[in-house]
Amino acid sequence: MNLLYPAQLDPQPEGGYTVTFPDLPEAITEGDSRDETLLHAQEVLSLCLRGRLEEGQEIPLPSPSAGADACLIAPDTQAQAAVLMRLARGDRPLSELARAMSTSWAAAQRLEDPKHWPSLKQLDRAARILGKRLVITLE
Repeated sequence: MNLLYPAQLDPQPEGGYTVTFPDLPEAITEGDSRDETLLHAQEVLSLCLRGRLEEGQEIPLPSPSAGADACLIAPDTQAQAAVLMRLARGDRPLSELARAMSTSWAAAQRLEDPKHWPSLKQLDRAARILGKRLVITLE
């Protein structure tokens, strides 16, 4: 699953752009140029997803791209890994994942902590236990 959230870039009359995310109404930012706005968009998307993870709120799946002006934005690596683990786990308790991984509850919980850098080995093992496979791409 790719976490590419559609973002709406709206040019401002005074110059620059405002960006909003239909799936995350709290994610709003702006920039003076298109490149700056896209950088800010990734930052605000990552912050919003991190906040939702930390507060135990629902993480919406990205909706299909809406309109010709929409851009697809990916969160930063740490937020993306944590969100993907949370979504893959679904309603399965962390304790069950920890037992299947032969690790502690705290170690399994860190897989969904956007402040933690899990190893590829940990991510791969958790993915296999959850019936998924880890895929890495460079863009």
